[in-house]
Amino acid sequence: MSQTTAGGLLLCRADPLAARPAAHILRERLLLAPAGEWSALVPEAKPWLGGAESVAEVLAGWGAAVALSSNWPVLSLWWEEGRTGFVLSSGFRRSAAYEWDAAGRPHGEPDPGAMRTLAARLGLDPVLDLEELERLTRPDAAADGEARLLGVIALLARAGLALPAGLTPGEPADRLREAARVAPGAERVEWAGWRDTVRAELAVVEDSPLGPWLRGPKARLAGAAQLAAGAPLMLWAARRRSPGWLAAGTVLVTHGAAALAYDRARRRT
Repeated sequence: MSQTTAGGLLLCRADPLAARPAAHILRERLLLAPAGEWSALVPEAKPWLGGAESVAEVLAGWGAAVALSSNWPVLSLWWEEGRTGFVLSSGFRRSAAYEWDAAGRPHGEPDPGAMRTLAARLGLDPVLDLEELERLTRPDAAADGEARLLGVIALLARAGLALPAGLTPGEPADRLREAARVAPGAERVEWAGWRDTVRAELAVVEDSPLGPWLRGPKARLAGAAQLAAGAPLMLWAARRRSPGWLAAGTVLVTHGAAALAYDRARRRT
């Protein structure tokens, strides 16, 4: 796997109708395609080219941003320069990540609890499925990094994932984009402006278990906390020129401001 085959995609544990509003917050041109009980988000451009961030960093930041604006987990899959890996984001909970080198060996300092977290948050069998996930972390001369990632995808089929034809981890970004474009039910997701984005975000939250937090003391407390966390994150990301984490900070600030404004408006009605 070479630099030319670098790519990535996001897998959202929600149908496209629910995933669409959360995806708008990224302010990127994306292709959204149904994937069984999931949705797949594929970038139309290559934001990791010419920037300071790797594919892994961009996709991790995007996954965190989408997960922060929803109540379902987001799995970021990436591959570049022979390496492959995933990052699981779930709201404000600590993310879980794992990475393999070209030979299929754990790369860097792998999180020993990543597979257990993956199985628990995605509703996989805590015994049989977890055993197969953990097998992907053990030595296997016949499995390279791409095979490891495909093994994760195969297990997620038990959680309702069904990727469209050609939307295969390890494919070059251009080929992945074309596969997403012709997938049944696929659509383009584009930035719609702050007003429409805030409205969409509020609609997502109202339909989620977080609905009771939209007004009252809890809403004001949560809004203030999100602003306090998001503003420094945006400044840090801007200094690092990190579009992925800038999106995550933007989500926090947007949510915080929207929560305070919504609570204030509701108190006037």
